[in-house]
Amino acid sequence: MISLLCLSLLATVAALTVTIPSAPGSGNAPSISRSLVSLSIEQDRWPEWAGTSSENRFFLNTLENLNAITGAPPDIRIGANSEDHTQFSAQVEAPQYADVIFPAPTAIVPYPEALNITVGNAYYQLADHLPKGTHVIWGVNFGSFNLTAAVLEAKAIMNAFYSPPFKAAGVTLDYLEIGNEADLYANNGLRARSYSSSQYVQEWTTFASNISDAVKLNSTGTRFLVGSFAGSSSKTTGFSPQAIYSEGVLDSVPGSLIAAFSEHHYSGSFCTGNGGLLQDLMTKSTIRSNLTIYMTDIIATHEENLDYILGETNSYACHGAPGVSNTAGAALWALDYALFASQIGISKVFFHVGIGFKYSLIQPVALSRSTLDGSPLSSPLPPHIQPPYYAALIACELRGSEKDARIAEIKVDDARIAGYAAFENDRLVRAVFINSQAFFEVNNASRTSVHLDLAFSGTRPRKMTIKRLAIGYADDVSGLTWGGQTYETVDGRVGGKLQLESNLVDYGVDIAETEVVLLSFT
Repeated sequence: MISLLCLSLLATVAALTVTIPSAPGSGNAPSISRSLVSLSIEQDRWPEWAGTSSENRFFLNTLENLNAITGAPPDIRIGANSEDHTQFSAQVEAPQYADVIFPAPTAIVPYPEALNITVGNAYYQLADHLPKGTHVIWGVNFGSFNLTAAVLEAKAIMNAFYSPPFKAAGVTLDYLEIGNEADLYANNGLRARSYSSSQYVQEWTTFASNISDAVKLNSTGTRFLVGSFAGSSSKTTGFSPQAIYSEGVLDSVPGSLIAAFSEHHYSGSFCTGNGGLLQDLMTKSTIRSNLTIYMTDIIATHEENLDYILGETNSYACHGAPGVSNTAGAALWALDYALFASQIGISKVFFHVGIGFKYSLIQPVALSRSTLDGSPLSSPLPPHIQPPYYAALIACELRGSEKDARIAEIKVDDARIAGYAAFENDRLVRAVFINSQAFFEVNNASRTSVHLDLAFSGTRPRKMTIKRLAIGYADDVSGLTWGGQTYETVDGRVGGKLQLESNLVDYGVDIAETEVVLLSFT
């Protein structure tokens, strides 16, 4: 952990003037959801996330931390790869909840997804443990191409969410998702090698018609999510929103119940053991190029009056790369990634998590083997948060709890520094700056900082408070503090004394390599 005193003694190697907009402007600062940073959960171990006979208090504490900042908990998507390996049986009940078969762990994938999951009604009912106000997406099996099984799942899901306990809990089902990454079915054996987007549209329409009829979806507030593709051709051929729109997915009867398109995206892959470099992940230009490839898809989706979300995303596919996805540097990546996504028309970013996954923001239960190589641990690793969780905290603090909250990217003429300004009721209230230059212990060099001189497009605030995400090294996996406080506690709640700096705006602010600063203006 690096102290604030040490940060103040760092050598400033550059000075940079940044102009912060004093007002949101016309269309330059989109409205931001309180649930911008949300979670996608691998559903094979859902009972452990939620808790069974009693709620998983550690996991719920981590959600309620965010709820306390913005006034809304993260949205939760439950599905992913194991979504297409799930079957329903009314015979599976509490206290079993799910009958799960896992493959053997490997050094590359120490905590693999299940090969088969059979669940009953009680499995879905566990979602009433979620914080009040939680909005949920739940996926049903499309990969097995078993219509009866998909309808049974959908009935059980809807029966749970529209039951009195869920209404009392204030947990709602926004979307049913039919299948996970159907564009990969031709490669993973779930469909013929010739499988196309037009076949997907035909099959999806059949499944959606039967499900909507069976659960009377039109009379509820729940809608369909479409797509959930692993990639996009961004053309009217291949798998993309443009393709399935042109092929009529929205023109069918169930198509009228589609309210959003979901894209999945990872910045790289660790599926064969090839890890990515941490600096590459964190780099400002890389983050932007990874997201702007979807601009034509986003525009096409908005033209259909649909929401566009990243329904599953994280750093490196196949649960992350060791020494990259689980590090402090990944926290900076996640923060810039989510905030930039909001600037190009992506309404919510669902960071994928799973028990034992290297890139998880939260590890909700004790682990018996290493997440990095699968080796047995001498003693169980208790529930804990990982560095990227701090990105969720900071994004929430930047956004705040006001209903009318907008965020605009601050144009910073530096390849290392990203910035965003937050507005409440058209008034500038906060700004965040991210220095994505990775600082490593092995660099054997002094840590440098950049001095930011603050200019404003209009009224200039006089004073500010400064809150820092303090990090020792970019590849640290623990020891981060946010405003002097830690969330690396036994219960996931904040610990330690809050440390803020106060200063005149005229003095500007220093930001070190691998650091985040949040400025609150008065």
